[in-house]
Amino acid sequence: MADEHTNLTDEHGMDENIGVDNPVKAKKAGLIPTLLKYIALALAALIFIVTVVVITVNLMSKRGQSQSEYPIAEEYRDSREMLQYYSAIGAVKALTSDVVPATVVANVELGYPQNDKTTSQELTARLVELKDFLRSYFQNKTVAELRQEEKIKIEIRNEINDNILSKSKIKAVAFTQYDIIEQ
Repeated sequence: MADEHTNLTDEHGMDENIGVDNPVKAKKAGLIPTLLKYIALALAALIFIVTVVVITVNLMSKRGQSQSEYPIAEEYRDSREMLQYYSAIGAVKALTSDVVPATVVANVELGYPQNDKTTSQELTARLVELKDFLRSYFQNKTVAELRQEEKIKIEIRNEINDNILSKSKIKAVAFTQYDIIEQ
């Protein structure tokens, strides 16, 4: 009888496993979609990782330098220019323009870039003009105005650059003595 069953299945071209798919064909058919799933999953993971890295790098660069560095104020960050000072003016004495005038004694020095021969020569050539300007400048100020020393330095520098010097400019004004003597 087993022979009859085998003959029947062989005649009709059927196997004994009727209703069951061929496992070899099922593995081959399922292998490609499974492989594509894993490749797609790996690609998605790679894209996610690259996106996170790019966003992190952009955020860190926008925020600035690493947290281990300390911020430094602007005046300490830039190195100041070294100046040479013209000190031939000496002490300038003048009376203020107050009702009861005070005496101003100022020893003014003018700063210019180091090794700048043009400025040095022009300051020497205009020494009399500089002394006259400084004397009249202090005579036209009141004691209250002269108490603002930084403002006075800026005004003197600007006036000398604009009205006395023609070939060069000074960078700073310094007082080695600045006394206001009220009576």
